[in-house]
Amino acid sequence: MAGPGDNTRNKPKTGTESDAFKRAVSVCVRAISGDREMEVAFSKEKPALAGNRIRLPDLPKKPGANDIAVTRGLGDSMALRRACHDARVHARLAPEGRQARAVFDAVEQARVEAIGSKAMQGVSDNIAQMLEDRYAKANLAEVSDRADAPLEEAVALMVRETLTGRAVPKSGEKLVGLWRGFVEEKAGGDLAGLADKLEDQTAFARVVRDMLASMDMAEELGEDENDEDSDDDADDQPQGEDQEQESGETESGSEDSQAEQSEASTDDQEAGETEAVDASADEMSDDEDLDSETPGEARRPNDPFANLPREIDYKIYTQQFDEMVGAEELCDEEELDRLRAFLDKQLASLQGVVGRLANRLQRRLMAQQNRSWDFDLEEGYLDTARLTRIVIDPMQPLSFKMERDTNFRDTVVTLLLDNSGSMRGRPITVAATCADILARTLERCGVSVEILGFTTRAWKGGQAREKWLKEGKPANPGRLNDLRHIVYKSADAPWRRARRNLGLMMREGLLKENIDGEALLWAHSRLIGRPEQRKILMMISDGAPVDDSTLSVNPGNYLERHLRGVIELIETRSPVELIAIGIGHDVTRYYRRAVTIVDAEELAGAMTEQLAGLFGEEDARALRQGGLRRAG
Repeated sequence: MAGPGDNTRNKPKTGTESDAFKRAVSVCVRAISGDREMEVAFSKEKPALAGNRIRLPDLPKKPGANDIAVTRGLGDSMALRRACHDARVHARLAPEGRQARAVFDAVEQARVEAIGSKAMQGVSDNIAQMLEDRYAKANLAEVSDRADAPLEEAVALMVRETLTGRAVPKSGEKLVGLWRGFVEEKAGGDLAGLADKLEDQTAFARVVRDMLASMDMAEELGEDENDEDSDDDADDQPQGEDQEQESGETESGSEDSQAEQSEASTDDQEAGETEAVDASADEMSDDEDLDSETPGEARRPNDPFANLPREIDYKIYTQQFDEMVGAEELCDEEELDRLRAFLDKQLASLQGVVGRLANRLQRRLMAQQNRSWDFDLEEGYLDTARLTRIVIDPMQPLSFKMERDTNFRDTVVTLLLDNSGSMRGRPITVAATCADILARTLERCGVSVEILGFTTRAWKGGQAREKWLKEGKPANPGRLNDLRHIVYKSADAPWRRARRNLGLMMREGLLKENIDGEALLWAHSRLIGRPEQRKILMMISDGAPVDDSTLSVNPGNYLERHLRGVIELIETRSPVELIAIGIGHDVTRYYRRAVTIVDAEELAGAMTEQLAGLFGEEDARALRQGGLRRAG
């Protein structure tokens, strides 16, 4: 029986043991990754890796041996990816098609895990347990049909088996059994040759591309634009960022640079970026410049595809059912007020965090808004500070001064928000609040802000698909869904009038599918028509373009290929400055200036840092002349 003052009887032990376990895992992760600054967090959220930040699953109150092994395996897997994976090489050689890209990504992860498994038995055991748990929870242990068996997972397990000599996890045996014959028949020779290329990511990736071609996915590989780039690009990674325009493109948005959201890292990145791409804007022919900026402005809203490069094979089956609407047209005023109140209530705690970041942005903008003057002019405002000269010498003329213009005042910013179904829940509420507060902040500083959203009117095609079916299902119909482009706040509308419109994002049933390429063209065409001298477009999305109706009757990379073409058009032939923020999705392979975040809660900081970095330049013209290095 415990005596007086004895507190050991009810002292919880799991908390201390859990903390010790977390510290041990964190130390191991840093050691394996080779990054002493690696941040390791434990959360109920989905495990994720971004830059030098890792999020692992938190242990239950009474963890079992499996829980501990799975957490260790996830930590080892992510640490090995940080240590053995080069995002530049991966993005340069990655296929364009969705299925081929999925296999390519899964096999690369198997490669980095195999490197650690062959070097350390403990790591091998941890990863094996993690994989066993993953496939069991994914209900793949009893899969019996190829349609339900992901090819990428099967290939990754076979590659792991080949590289490590370790048997496939029991929960993945049936999955591999369904695809083993196909893979070995089509690409057995390439599969056997992977072991010799284990330590060379570039050579390994090229063998994987050969495997994909053998497995009838050659069309999804895209043009191998990087064959002309020597393998030295991958060997000289630090130097390549400053010296090369093409092979160094991916790095400004690589995983390593994006998670470092501090002002110092942002400044370093942008300083390097301003040296690279100016040639693409300055070296355009006069005809191209006029065609893209002057006559095109009048017809872009009606024919936004007039200026797409010829090699972009993209068409629309019908625009009859597309709509561009104001938020207030989609529901009545009372519902908008209710939805806005719901949004404010849900994010009351986040409001302060975003507000502080917005205040920091405002201070940085206002610092540039300090008055600067030209003195000793013959006209303007009387310079009273120099009146003493007249007292001393009455023959001296009066001195006048004139305030200089501040460049960034003549600026418009468009926030383009992904309103797809995958944004439902926390991401869309955070995005709405961030857009709301940033609009208010920029408006205080004299910067016009437009807030737009994009989705579709229906799931799986809507009226466009019905029309296609009635007309006999013509082959290769192109985009086959009804677009819905939403104007939450126009650039000319004051924030106080548009504030409640953002509550519409909370409406049940609004968020559906996302066709990013056309949304970018729409937002871009609105920006081009604005009178402001400087135009900034920020895309906020959590995934690649997806529309089941379109992709079911077109090649698997149809929408993604179109998105890449649109981005290339804007970044190389337009005065609009394009930024992208990916929420849990790597957008650096698409955009030159991009950042990837793990949590939706990081969106506020990413948005403010990116905008502050742009406005932190001496003036808009210096940024345009400096250009941006490619990120994918």
